[in-house]
Amino acid sequence: MKRRLELLAPAKNLECGIAAIDHGADAVYIGAPSFGARASAGNTVDDIRQLCDYAHRFSARVYVTVNTIVYDSELEQVRRLLRHLSDARVDAVLVQDMAVLQMLREPCPAAGAPGSGANGQWIMGFHASTQTDNRTPEKVRWLKSLGFSRVVLARELSAEEIREIHRQVPDVELEVFVHGALCVSYSGLCYASQHCFGRSANRGECAQVCRMKFDLVDSDGTVIERQRHLLSLKDLNQSDHLEALADAGATSFKIEGRLKDLAYVKNVTAAYSERLNALVRRHPERYERASRGCCTYTFRPDLKKTFNRGYTTYFLPCTHADDGRLTGRQAGIASFDTPKAVGEYVGTVKEIRGGSFNVAGTASFANGDGLCFIGANKELEGFRVNRVEGNRLYPQRMPSGLRPGLRLYRNNDIEMERVLSRPSAERKIPVTMSLRPTDDGFALTMDGVTVSMTASHQTAEKPQRDNIVRQLTKLGGTPYVCRDVEMDEAFNYFIPSSQLSELRRRVVDAYMQHTVSHAPKPPLSGTASACAVPSYSRPYLYNIANDEARAFYEKQGLTAVADAFELREPQEALLMQCRHCLRFSLGFCTKNGGQRPRWREPLFLQLANGHRFRLEFDCHHCQMNVYA
Repeated sequence: MKRRLELLAPAKNLECGIAAIDHGADAVYIGAPSFGARASAGNTVDDIRQLCDYAHRFSARVYVTVNTIVYDSELEQVRRLLRHLSDARVDAVLVQDMAVLQMLREPCPAAGAPGSGANGQWIMGFHASTQTDNRTPEKVRWLKSLGFSRVVLARELSAEEIREIHRQVPDVELEVFVHGALCVSYSGLCYASQHCFGRSANRGECAQVCRMKFDLVDSDGTVIERQRHLLSLKDLNQSDHLEALADAGATSFKIEGRLKDLAYVKNVTAAYSERLNALVRRHPERYERASRGCCTYTFRPDLKKTFNRGYTTYFLPCTHADDGRLTGRQAGIASFDTPKAVGEYVGTVKEIRGGSFNVAGTASFANGDGLCFIGANKELEGFRVNRVEGNRLYPQRMPSGLRPGLRLYRNNDIEMERVLSRPSAERKIPVTMSLRPTDDGFALTMDGVTVSMTASHQTAEKPQRDNIVRQLTKLGGTPYVCRDVEMDEAFNYFIPSSQLSELRRRVVDAYMQHTVSHAPKPPLSGTASACAVPSYSRPYLYNIANDEARAFYEKQGLTAVADAFELREPQEALLMQCRHCLRFSLGFCTKNGGQRPRWREPLFLQLANGHRFRLEFDCHHCQMNVYA
């Protein structure tokens, strides 16, 4: 049986969601009006309903993020929200808080009420958000036993780890991130923003502490690194490794970016859709796309031309050694010099003359391009090009730090922006029509859906086939394009163009209604847990923020139940768990061939405002822990 592969694109709003579908997404994830892990990217239920109506034309799905932790005072608001989302025909919601899971496992509202379905079941599924910290087979098995039809895996996992999860839990869908920003901590287990600024990442209000500058200081007070972005990671790019992920068991390929603009959504979605199509063409016996329709573009997708901090494949190549250690770690996953977009490399500065300079390289430039470079002070400096003469550039303002030999990057391609600011894709579903006479008229079939019309049979005095084909294939303004009109060789009837237009309109309406109502549905909610709840060393890591979640975990057999970090911050709190390791990145991991550290541990990260964090290098788990 073929595995359906899904490209899952982000939507900041309705416009981005429709663009994602038009540019090749099989599914879109979008924020609810509230309780999404990006608080500033909420959308009205009416906009979500419109997105569902549009996506379902192509058998594409819409998933809504309801993936924050929830306080007791908010529980009824969440219940009402879930009913409205189900009524909008949302395909699934992403969940972190187990109180929300409990709501979705309760009987849905009575028939006819918002969100109601057949036999007391919800008509939308539920997925375990990456905020539930999903990195082991045990955790995924437990979530599956609770009724989750899909689990969104941690970004840090290697292909081998994903493969092992799929081997042990083969009957749950696995969603993996393939592109976009990387959180330095395992998702759901980062409390640095709450600790420093009272803004909870588990409530959608992350202040991005990991993108700030730190000093790295040892126990003697020696500054090892001064004012660098030591926790800021490059952006993920797995576009060359989709086949490895699919072979490992991944079903859904997720693009990060619910705060990104329309141009980002268009370009990145199109780029990955083309890669996924190529994968399906190579292995048609194994894989197929999860939605319908073929896309054409007015541009050439290029990931280098979209917002990025430099790219990394993160830990995808990692494998387990015989002694349990992770091997295959890569250097260069972090961006210590800047957390901002660097963009594509376009050449080196060759000669500076007055208010202009020339570039050694093959790239072409346009007036208005945004360029940048890392100066001698290791700071990113950017400028805009005012005029271009071949490879000689005249900046709007000559950058003070520009020097011959510096590597130059383009972080805003003005020509690409212009193209993407206009309609840039069209998605159509190829169909075949068949016209035949009936006893009292004619019947028109479109890919299995038939409509009939009562009409007299008039023998044509001259050939009508060309006109019939022309009238029936006028499908502009619909999602369809006709690849063939089938008629019997003996078909020789005159049918007025008005009747042909009416037949075409009716069959299109019937076909759209049939395909939307028969769009693939998510699995319905499951049974109670038959697995032991995975354990954490610190009880606040369960993120229990309300009485219903507390009762859920107690019923699961958890004895050490504690309030979430947001409700009561513990002393000496573990703020982050990171697979990114500064000891390794700076060349001092002796297990991976690095030199012996020259400092005295423990090490500390220190912000300019005085906040200080102790580092612990957990070499057994190949992990760096950050403490308050």
